[in-house]
Amino acid sequence: MKFKLVPEAPDDLTLLADAQRAVPLVPGTEDDCCARLMERLDFPSRDVARTWLTFLRALGLAEETRSGFARVRRDADRDELADAFETRVYGVATVLDRLDESGPLSAEAAFEEFREEIPTWERHKDPIRVEDVWRERIGNLLDWAVLFGLAERTDGGYRRA
Repeated sequence: MKFKLVPEAPDDLTLLADAQRAVPLVPGTEDDCCARLMERLDFPSRDVARTWLTFLRALGLAEETRSGFARVRRDADRDELADAFETRVYGVATVLDRLDESGPLSAEAAFEEFREEIPTWERHKDPIRVEDVWRERIGNLLDWAVLFGLAERTDGGYRRA
């Protein structure tokens, strides 16, 4: 399963660890988990908290059980996080491949390279906003790729690390 929701990347991985710790060890509902994330990390909305919860699941730092969502008891290192990010988040491998092929790309150029990969059903779900949503998502992917050591920022944009 590939996850699509990717929050805005922080300046460092501290917020990721804080978000993981905010998810309960005893499974809770999505609403309960989002409320905890909002309360403990000052997220501005439930949508932001839900995006973080989904992203934590993608990285293997939280899981969905029959009883709800729960924190996974493990401290993943940067390489494990990078591997989970590349293999479990939709679009990451494609964007990184484009960086390999095209050299440094701006976030906008990376989006243009990725545009045809946007799932058809998402184009139909919200045709007016779909490109803005994915443009933001690709920018977030690139910033997380930098945090995980998969890419680096250059004067020309981003390139594969």
